[in-house]
Amino acid sequence: MKSSAVAVAGFTIVPRHVLGRGFVAPSDTLYIASVGVGGKGESDISGFMGSGKAKMAFLCDVDEKRGAKSFSTYPDAKRYVDWREMFDKEHKKFDAVSVSTPDHTHAVVGSAAMVLGKHCWIQKPLAHDVYEVRVLADLAKKHKVVTQMGNQGASNDGVRQMREWFEAGVIGEVSEVQIWTNRPVWPQGNMNWPAKTATPPSTLNWDLWQGTAPARPFPAPTAQGGIDVVPFNWRGWWEYGTGVLGDMGAHFIEAPMSVLGLQHVSEVQTSSSGSGYFPETGPAANYSIMTFPKTPKTQGSVKIHWMDGGIQPPRPQELDPSERFGGGDGGMLFIGTKGKMMANCYAANARLLPVSRMDEVTVPEKYKRVKGQAGGHYAQWVEACLAGYGNMETSSPFDKAALLSEAMLMCNMAIRGHDLFTEMPGASGRPPRKVYSTRGINLLWDAEKMKVTNVAEVNQYVKREYRAPWKLSGV
Repeated sequence: MKSSAVAVAGFTIVPRHVLGRGFVAPSDTLYIASVGVGGKGESDISGFMGSGKAKMAFLCDVDEKRGAKSFSTYPDAKRYVDWREMFDKEHKKFDAVSVSTPDHTHAVVGSAAMVLGKHCWIQKPLAHDVYEVRVLADLAKKHKVVTQMGNQGASNDGVRQMREWFEAGVIGEVSEVQIWTNRPVWPQGNMNWPAKTATPPSTLNWDLWQGTAPARPFPAPTAQGGIDVVPFNWRGWWEYGTGVLGDMGAHFIEAPMSVLGLQHVSEVQTSSSGSGYFPETGPAANYSIMTFPKTPKTQGSVKIHWMDGGIQPPRPQELDPSERFGGGDGGMLFIGTKGKMMANCYAANARLLPVSRMDEVTVPEKYKRVKGQAGGHYAQWVEACLAGYGNMETSSPFDKAALLSEAMLMCNMAIRGHDLFTEMPGASGRPPRKVYSTRGINLLWDAEKMKVTNVAEVNQYVKREYRAPWKLSGV
């Protein structure tokens, strides 16, 4: 029996052909416990169910109002508020766990799931801190579970097409990639936590929502002079979210890392708007440069330029004046010695520049496409779980997702370092001056030792302290 849920339910497993056409045997069904079932969690569940091989066995959310649609759509699924209680009582009755919670709780839920031997899906970014992503990747390997991060673009045809073009030498050698996004589309920058508080809604367990983060009073809503953090605007606050890079980085940076075979980032430099005054949130706009060491697929190191908050690189000359640069929410540009290639978010609409080259260049298909592309990212995980560990690949397993997330989180460490300062005596009787840690500095990352070697202060962001009683499992 593949499913422990089947054993508990007492089903008799018989061959599929005996049951008749269109009937899915219980052994061919993945029983899922979903943590975070509103918003993105709701769409994730829909993606799993679209495979025709999944069943929502348990639904867990700290926000009854946010999860209401999923609760009504799957009335047979047992409901929980606290995932720890669900795991403790029901772990013999499900095979896999999906985690679609805010970033700061990804690791505690995911680590507990994998220690129980459950296959695991976690929304992007894989975790809030570099230390957490390393732990999750290690646990996935140790417990031999099938994993997938929720960056659907990793299953798109675009990234595979660009790999084929690059490996066929169509654009020559690449040492530079430019990425830009229109995010943030939520409030961040120039913000401090409001002094005005309110009583949390009766439908929200605010303490459980805060999870690993320090306890704070519930803020009054924006209409009453506070801020709206839940359910969406938490992304900009460092204690809960990972800013623009955490939200969108996985959708853009995955393609160049896959195409060029990039591994651990080695250096990061960054500049941001409004730094030095509002350290609780990400900046309104940021420009970061990630440097990756030479790989077997490159002649030297590679720099990925990241731009958000409306910043864009110069338009390439190969574009017609009226031709859109990227997509509506951003894009990526590979600059090669023999040409350029470009794609939108999710590596969608991959094309050579100028686009007239698309009619001139033909390369053989080398990499198998994922059925359904980005939408098939969900079914791919479901089917891989049913096939068992090691029997089927996924597009974004945790070992790969950890490298991607680490690069994004390294940029965040550099950004947060903009607000760390040392007071130095002023010259000639002037007031003390502030010297900021990472402004104008290139952070050097020792991946093996998991630390920045030249600005020690930012290493506090490699691994944060959890609020009691929260802790990672399996470490």
